[in-house]
Amino acid sequence: MTAGTARKHRILVLGAGYAGASAAGRLAKRLHRDDVEITLVDAEEDFVERVRNHQLAVGRELRHRPFDAMFEGSGVRLKFARVTAVEADRRSVRVESAAGEEELAYDTLLYALGSRWNDHGVQGVVEHAHEISSRAGALRLRSRLESLAPGGRVLVVGGGLTGVEAVTEIAESRPDLDVALVARGGLGDWLSRKGAAHVRKVFGRLGITTHEHTTVTAVEADRVVTADGKAVASEATVWTAGFATHPIAGAGGLQVAGNGQIVVDGMMRSVSHPEVYVGGDAGYAMGSAGKPLRMSCATGTPMAWQAVDAIAAELTGLKQPKVPLRYFNQCISLGRKDGLIQFVGADDTAKDRVLTGRTAAYYKELVCRAAAWSVANPGATVFSQGRRMKREPAAAVEAA
Repeated sequence: MTAGTARKHRILVLGAGYAGASAAGRLAKRLHRDDVEITLVDAEEDFVERVRNHQLAVGRELRHRPFDAMFEGSGVRLKFARVTAVEADRRSVRVESAAGEEELAYDTLLYALGSRWNDHGVQGVVEHAHEISSRAGALRLRSRLESLAPGGRVLVVGGGLTGVEAVTEIAESRPDLDVALVARGGLGDWLSRKGAAHVRKVFGRLGITTHEHTTVTAVEADRVVTADGKAVASEATVWTAGFATHPIAGAGGLQVAGNGQIVVDGMMRSVSHPEVYVGGDAGYAMGSAGKPLRMSCATGTPMAWQAVDAIAAELTGLKQPKVPLRYFNQCISLGRKDGLIQFVGADDTAKDRVLTGRTAAYYKELVCRAAAWSVANPGATVFSQGRRMKREPAAAVEAA
């Protein structure tokens, strides 16, 4: 490279879930490929439709979406490797693949590594419980469920959205099993009165036993122990009690909140390292209602879009955009034949209005399909394409 020649601006996207994959495609459409080099890093070689992992766990086959085909011709480079460390002060990321360890440098980083299951430090969870936050976990649970004879006991721990979807999916697909749910609060207590009543109705129809206002303090091979000293038998325990972010963000020097999420401003930019942007569950962002956004697909992808548009604006000189980050509804599948659409306010507070039954199940299915489509067709909704950079930052100009 000759003296004074500017190289391409290096944009590194970590994580190819809903947020990361859609962000990479959106960046490729927003920016001119002669000016930028976009690299998407993920350990998987095809897209994991995480919101359907409970379906995968009961034996349903999901559509295969290889990243090679999804990003063919987009200009996005793919790096199939596991992220092992981020060194924010050095603007570098360490990854590990079958080929060995490697260090990747960046000028701009979009961190979208998402979240994983949270064992909350409860004894025996890691050793004895199943998780469905990952494809590998869902497949392990699938194998375990297939091994259970009629009458086998399955216990789902966690009464939130994931737990309710998982337990109803299992009960519907395996009516021969004894299926139960443990919830720290009341069943559906975050829903409206109508919404909670419908969930209870479906639980009754599917024969699901519910242990409400119960805290699990230990998980063993054949049972769980509760805070009041009681034991609940279980041959397959499924842990859905919340999600946690990967600790490498804080370890890498980025400012994080108490739960490990990276603290960002309204543009999804790290408050400690302005060259780092965040999309999805990894970001601690405030919604339009002035409350922190919960980890969810409903807000994770819009967060990524906001980050991408802010990056594009910064590099091309456009006005910084501001996308309202708010909630509209909670879409809950209750098996394949029933569902609940709980309409909510901007701050995620339940309204009286709900949609239930087969119509709600179809609504949820359309939402899942749309989310997957947006990933499989990266940048399809971007209309201002390939804008040139206003200038290349001085750090990206190399001497011979």
